[in-house]
Amino acid sequence: MSDETSRDTANTTHFGFATVPESEKAGRVQGVFSSVASKYDVMNDAMSFGIHRVWKDAMMDWLAPRPGQRLLDVAGGTGDISFRFLKRAGRGHATVLDLTEPMLIEGRKRAEAADMGESLDWVVGDAMALPFEDASFDVYTISFGIRNVTRPQEALNEAFRVLRPGGRLMVLEFSQIPNPAMQWAYDRYSFNVIPAMGKAIADDRESYQYLVESIRQFPDQETFLGMVRAAGFGNAKYRNLSMGIACLHSGWKL
Repeated sequence: MSDETSRDTANTTHFGFATVPESEKAGRVQGVFSSVASKYDVMNDAMSFGIHRVWKDAMMDWLAPRPGQRLLDVAGGTGDISFRFLKRAGRGHATVLDLTEPMLIEGRKRAEAADMGESLDWVVGDAMALPFEDASFDVYTISFGIRNVTRPQEALNEAFRVLRPGGRLMVLEFSQIPNPAMQWAYDRYSFNVIPAMGKAIADDRESYQYLVESIRQFPDQETFLGMVRAAGFGNAKYRNLSMGIACLHSGWKL
């Protein structure tokens, strides 16, 4: 048994509120997103009342894509971030990487994918072991995906590796609302409404129960900022969105 396999077998991690061996998490996450792939975009709009689009636009505003940049969009799913990036950059290239092939298949079906042609690649891969050479990209993004990675610190380390000097990391993820009363109200909505919505729209309550639980298990803003810095990124900062329901973390490979 390899050292890596031994570690995965011995160590545990969170899958929602459940504790599972690290070796099982990726397969379980694949199962969740394979199940919801065909309804993923519809559910994003329903769950957030369309606000996820505002958050992604805010991500692009802070990122300020420039012509000629190469983007790696990890856990890029159906391509939302890559489409926005290429439209803003005007000229560039985006690689959408996701662990779950059905998500990429759904992305390829979108009209934006046809419009962008050779400016866009779709790759099945693992955020903790990216299939790219060192210093290959100008920008690395991961949107609502890093909380599903078995070892998020390793994903951040990989982001640093594949970025060129001067490259930019940007992470968009659900986070914690600093106001306890508002967090309580948001929790009531999340746990009571979103799984029921998943059942009604995607015929899959369990996957959306996991998604809600996974948000609660993710580190808060300051803790995650420390992880970004630990990966080697400089000038690391974050901005809360919608009072902290979501958060943008930014860092540079200096």
